[in-house]
Amino acid sequence: MAVRHLVAVLILFYFATPLTAQDDGGGATDQAAAIDPQVRTRDLVGTFGGQRVSYRTTVAETVLTSDDGAPEAVIVTTSYVKSPRDNSRPVFFIYNGGPGSGSVWLQMGAWGPKRVAIPSDARDDGAPPYPLLDNPDSLLDVADLVFIDPPGTGFSYLTPGTDPEKYYGLREDARAVAEMIRRWINDNGRWNSPKYLGGESYGTTRTAMVVDELEGGTFNDVALNGLVLVSTILDFAAREPTPGNEMAYVVTLPNMAAAAWFHGKAEAPSVEAIAEEARRFAIGPFASALLKGQDLPDTERAAVRAELSRLTGLSETYLEQANLRVTSQRFYKELLRDRGLTIGRLDARYTGTDYDNAGEYPDNDPSFYGIDAGYTAAVNAWLREGLGFETDREYQSIGREPGRHWNWSLSNGPGRNAYLNVAPLIGKAMRENSGLRLFNAQGYYDFATPFFGAEYSLNRFGIPQDRVELHYYGSGHMMYVRDEDRVKLSRDLRAFIRAH
Repeated sequence: MAVRHLVAVLILFYFATPLTAQDDGGGATDQAAAIDPQVRTRDLVGTFGGQRVSYRTTVAETVLTSDDGAPEAVIVTTSYVKSPRDNSRPVFFIYNGGPGSGSVWLQMGAWGPKRVAIPSDARDDGAPPYPLLDNPDSLLDVADLVFIDPPGTGFSYLTPGTDPEKYYGLREDARAVAEMIRRWINDNGRWNSPKYLGGESYGTTRTAMVVDELEGGTFNDVALNGLVLVSTILDFAAREPTPGNEMAYVVTLPNMAAAAWFHGKAEAPSVEAIAEEARRFAIGPFASALLKGQDLPDTERAAVRAELSRLTGLSETYLEQANLRVTSQRFYKELLRDRGLTIGRLDARYTGTDYDNAGEYPDNDPSFYGIDAGYTAAVNAWLREGLGFETDREYQSIGREPGRHWNWSLSNGPGRNAYLNVAPLIGKAMRENSGLRLFNAQGYYDFATPFFGAEYSLNRFGIPQDRVELHYYGSGHMMYVRDEDRVKLSRDLRAFIRAH
């Protein structure tokens, strides 16, 4: 997840505590020994899903090394395991996205035993203090939870001298997370436990990559029971409004209709109703009109323009000036221009006020600056003060890459890899594991990862549809910020896990 562009490559800087390697002839072994991994535990009790649960929290550092044993990365995990330990219980491995985002969002907002209380009705979270509450919607009643901060996120870091290119990329990141999962399973004796894997935003991309690392090889395979995708982005080409790529306008149109409905710019009985109208129009007359380009007849153009105006709340004049192709960025600014407001990218329910009412694009995303301070305060307070983790490093909620670009290539083979689509990896994993099921959660007001784009990715050939569940929520990218949706998300996912 990012402030302005979901898949924008973030700049991560070095924030590791300097480590002094021993140079006494011991080489890499002594370097690894120079890192004393921190492990903090607490025994707590809470009520989750209506059940009283005793559990142990563990915040732990795990050192990843090079082939010669030199320390390269330190990954921090936060585990919540029911007491006494029951190896027949499912274990759920969880992370966020970015790339470069820590697990703060899902941990402190959705499924951890504590959550931060921020306004549920799309108002700004204001200034501290932000209440840290018991979270009855945590999934600890049905699964043990392991929140992972990949290298460069949260408190996790690369050691000085480590080449960022070894960890910052589609494959590179997935290998590190897969190694972390194998290490946790082995250290905790959970090889035969049911296992779930999931994340949010780029975390759904990571899930496709990690399941391929865990199940796609021939060495030390880890079979999974379920994949959990929250605010899904798998097919990146379908999201990019590059001139000539018409699918970007097709998959975002239902989001525009939902946002227009929410803000009183379009009429329908419900958000579900207008979303369905927009789906049918987007994949039918609208897609056909866009693909015809300059051969589109005037009468057809006029009919499409009128329906597009009805669904989006934008004037026909504006739509004509945009050649029927309105980017999301323009939509955020244009929809409520007559009210002097912009709408959010991560959650279109939020509104903001720019410096002025001119221009094409908003100054910032009100649905990000409306929540970020509360989450940052909560994760630091909980991990440092509540669970006793000690560090002088900053928690990287949204990390910044150290001057190098994220490697978006799926392989090192020939070809340009211009069409990035990781959905086939999910299909492959499901075809090769008859017990693997998929849970997908989408918010109607999420422009960062549009719900119609997720549907488009997941109904392609090769993905067994009888093992795919689609769930929808009346909010945005982080649907759990809305109280009703947090309850529904946990209820839906609890049922999914119990069905194993």
